[in-house]
Amino acid sequence: MSGLLALLDDVAGIAKVAAASVDDVVAAAGKAGAKTAGVIIDDAAVTPKYVQGFAPARELPIIWRIARGSVFNKIILLLPVALLLANFAPWLITPLLMLGGSYLCFEGAEKIFHVLFPHGSHVIEEDMKNRDPGHLEEQKVKGAIKTDFILSAEIMTIALAAIEAPNLWMQAATLAVVGIGVTVAVYGSVALIVKMDDVGLFLANNAPTPVGRGMGRGLVKAMPGVMKTLSIVGTAAMLWVGGSIVIHGMEVLGFGWLQHQIYDLAKVIAYSAPEGWTAAVKWLSKATMDGVLGLAWGLVLIPVATRIISPLLNKKAIH
Repeated sequence: MSGLLALLDDVAGIAKVAAASVDDVVAAAGKAGAKTAGVIIDDAAVTPKYVQGFAPARELPIIWRIARGSVFNKIILLLPVALLLANFAPWLITPLLMLGGSYLCFEGAEKIFHVLFPHGSHVIEEDMKNRDPGHLEEQKVKGAIKTDFILSAEIMTIALAAIEAPNLWMQAATLAVVGIGVTVAVYGSVALIVKMDDVGLFLANNAPTPVGRGMGRGLVKAMPGVMKTLSIVGTAAMLWVGGSIVIHGMEVLGFGWLQHQIYDLAKVIAYSAPEGWTAAVKWLSKATMDGVLGLAWGLVLIPVATRIISPLLNKKAIH
């Protein structure tokens, strides 16, 4: 009997240690997740544009597919790579992040270039001519998951830097919690945004009061503008995040002149702001300069990507 009681006491002790570990993981995940708030907002702003132009019935399935791809990106691909790099090759993290930032700059700049100088995509034109929305959806989902990979890499790297974990397993558990939590937050928000017009239509037709029906009609009328605004914000976010990654990476690699100039100029602009607005103006000034430089870098990359890299990849695919 005494042996059984001793065993139960040991089990209780192990349970307490496990509960404390869970608490530590949750606390560390909350702290690390807060550090990634800026990139999370960017991710949520970028995603809704990938469901524009599709039938309402396809919106949630598309978001679900992108969310599954995002979890795969974070947990299966990025988490083990982040841990390996952080513990065995930390010097590789900055160049890889700069490569991802350059891709975001290219994507954002290409979208602006397309608006200013409209040009058709042969693949999309062929899909529309053949009335193949399935293939077009497949391309959109792949593009969204590819962009999510870059943003997820930034989220996981920022989270990893903020984790004060005593061992590798605690780091892995915390990163997993952050990755899943961020995915739920981002794509849950996106699902609510893209279905808000359906909610408005339901209220307009079924609300029991005139106020409710009026709110429904207001939502239906407002959502096209909201979606357009989110598309613009998403493009700006790509340039801002991509530009800031590249500029910060240059500083880490020993070329900090540009980062210091941006920081000093942002401080000068902030000093002229009204009292109480200094921090906000400083942040906005720096973000704007990061975005402008991200756009410039992206425009430089457009001919490199379209005339050199893309033909080489297509040639390799053919062979």
